[in-house]
Amino acid sequence: MAIQMGRRAALAAGMSAALVSTARAQAGYPQRPVRIVVPAAAGGPTDVVARILQPHLQAVLGQSIVVDNKTGASGAIGTAIVAESKADGYTLLMAPSTNAVFPAIYEKTLSYDPQKAFTGISYVASVPLIIVAPMTGAKTLKELIAMLREAPEKYSYASSGNGGIIHMAGFLFAEKAGAKALHVPYRGSAPGLIDTIAGRHAYQIDTLGSSKGFIDGGKLRVLAVAADKRLTQLPDVPTVEEVAGFKFSIDTWYVAQAPAGTPRPIIDRLNAAFNKALALPEVTRRMAELAIVPMQSTPAQATKYFNDQMAFWHPIVKASGAKPE
Repeated sequence: MAIQMGRRAALAAGMSAALVSTARAQAGYPQRPVRIVVPAAAGGPTDVVARILQPHLQAVLGQSIVVDNKTGASGAIGTAIVAESKADGYTLLMAPSTNAVFPAIYEKTLSYDPQKAFTGISYVASVPLIIVAPMTGAKTLKELIAMLREAPEKYSYASSGNGGIIHMAGFLFAEKAGAKALHVPYRGSAPGLIDTIAGRHAYQIDTLGSSKGFIDGGKLRVLAVAADKRLTQLPDVPTVEEVAGFKFSIDTWYVAQAPAGTPRPIIDRLNAAFNKALALPEVTRRMAELAIVPMQSTPAQATKYFNDQMAFWHPIVKASGAKPE
């Protein structure tokens, strides 16, 4: 009996010590560099948002923040890395809007459940989309729609990749316009924009940040804004609804996530850090230059927003017929 009590006491003491150690680790978080995986190429919109926040998150958290680009399979590869990482707050995900789209395409091959593998940290930012055309192409949105309707499937649109939010936005626009257009995917926005500039595509939907240099250089024409209201950066450019009469408001967005099971104190610490960084004048100013709207949220709101977006895009992806690459 004394031996059994001794073992129980030792076990209880061990468990208590482990709990104390875990609590101390959480209280002192972070104690080493934190990695933010960006499941997209360097220089793209997701990467830009992560790198704008990087130095400010470092200042708030008191540790280095490493932005790690892991590309492939419309973002599924980088996302899987985080899903399979230890839930200790040291490997995070900057989930772009594409992450709410590709699960409907790759659902049979994903190694994780996108709604169960992650917990939200913060709804980081939103970016309205614009519709651009080559200077040799349509001069107005009405002209573009007329072209697409008169010659179904003759014209094409470029996107930053198969199964991404830009792909789905291009498809949805043609559907709402009562037309059809051929989708041509690229590995990133820039290559697609180059071919759009060359007149190989009738239009492309993208962010102002990706297109601004070409627009300012007179190589691309902005036809409309895919938002509820005009952008302050493009006050003379109408919304799609103003011109075409149908509502078409599509944002790209970014949600910071952690592996499911990450301790709540760590999630709360990260949420506070993101919210503080997003409120800094230098961050809001830099984001405004690129038509990026900084957001702030609770972890629960971030999780709900991501899940709601998955539910919204799932039937649209299926209707598009998009297949795995």
